[in-house]
Amino acid sequence: MREEHNSIGANMVESGEDTASGVIPAFKRLMIRAGLNARATVGEAAQSLADACGARREKIAHDKPSQSSQNFTSSQSFTDLSAYRVILKHREIGRLFRIANPFYRCHDARKGAETWIEGRSYVNFASYDYLGLNQHPAVAAAAKAAIDRFGTSVSASRIVAGERPLHRALESALADFYGVEAAVAFVSGHATNVSTIGTLMTPDDLIIYDDLSHNSVIVGCKLSRATALAFRHNDTDALERLLQEHRHLHKRALIVVEGLYSMDGDVADLPRLVALKEKYGAWLMVDEAHALGVLGAHGRGSAEHFGIDPNRVDIWMGTLSKTLASCGGYIAGKQELIDILKYQAPGLVYSVGLSPPLAAAASAALAVLKAAPERVARVQANGKLFLSRARAAGLDTGTSEGPSIVSVIVGDLITAGKIGERLLARGLNVLPIIYPAVPLKAARFRFFITSEHSAKQIAEAVAIMRELLHGSRARNKAA
Repeated sequence: MREEHNSIGANMVESGEDTASGVIPAFKRLMIRAGLNARATVGEAAQSLADACGARREKIAHDKPSQSSQNFTSSQSFTDLSAYRVILKHREIGRLFRIANPFYRCHDARKGAETWIEGRSYVNFASYDYLGLNQHPAVAAAAKAAIDRFGTSVSASRIVAGERPLHRALESALADFYGVEAAVAFVSGHATNVSTIGTLMTPDDLIIYDDLSHNSVIVGCKLSRATALAFRHNDTDALERLLQEHRHLHKRALIVVEGLYSMDGDVADLPRLVALKEKYGAWLMVDEAHALGVLGAHGRGSAEHFGIDPNRVDIWMGTLSKTLASCGGYIAGKQELIDILKYQAPGLVYSVGLSPPLAAAASAALAVLKAAPERVARVQANGKLFLSRARAAGLDTGTSEGPSIVSVIVGDLITAGKIGERLLARGLNVLPIIYPAVPLKAARFRFFITSEHSAKQIAEAVAIMRELLHGSRARNKAA
């Protein structure tokens, strides 16, 4: 019974419940959504009021044509958008405190763990080339050969005329690597989550996701119009409470987590998550964007890390842009899941197919990963080294477990901005993560550690970080 309930194919079929048994759950779902809407922010409430007033004004204008469209001219400028005002606010803060914009810096070249910006070399901790495959000779050669044979683009969606042998080879290799039936590759990692969640889930369904999930998960939830609830980060007890309260009100349920969290560098409790999804008849989707090539002795991700049968996870998601040194995303799992996405997911059906050099590069990178587990061992050792040194130096690393991502929490955004400039001046390229991406007083520097960093580079980075942070705190205290 549990296997049938958890089957992707079975769950995609309408249940055929009668009207009497369906009315009460539907009403409860409506009330839940109403409750969620009631907890909207003040800004959202104000926007709703403004929309309502706007609709009323439109009706009045329709009744009295003499009051023409001149009332709407003020809404034609992009400068009126709140998103633009936020940008201006950050620019003003930077101007007041003489902090240069750290974002969109142009990198002239890179090699291994180093990058060049405006002619100067920096040790790079801002890129997630975890196994150093971005410039691997085999990866570059595969991309060049693909261009020679197929060109730079497939020039069509795959369902129409864009299917190439390279796509099938990559997907077959990914499915084999995960130990599942099939896989499908998308042109964007973000679109992979959005399209998959938006395709599988409906307004009758429930999605429960970790509250530190990637933006693409949130957008996918909105697209699906399912009831979407967040549980406290990595708190499986909180997840179970939500399942107990809400699962019985919905036809299908989806739990979404990340294998290795990109902001904090901690790992999801996969054994407990699998137990909960089986107990409550839900699907489990694990985003392996940062886990592939990093977790597990051979870099096979969360399942290998915990010794879990990968077929007990319904949806494996990942990206091609981190360990696999390419661009795009993928889903791996049951054949029927992949069939649904290949014919229904808008990010695949209505988008150009993955370009030949990107597909070939990802396949070649995956082959190198399989053949060179020592690269996985190096990134894991480097991550542990960075984390242990950072903790010994008294740096706040939060919940990071250190496989490849370590965040050093420094406080407010002004402190982060000033330290960021000083880090760059000392030859380290690492960017601040500030509000609203993280809480207001929890600005941080996120260090991506790779197999290519040396022990000396790691030791010097931690020492410089400690020196600058302690100096900043001393100055603030004196002021």
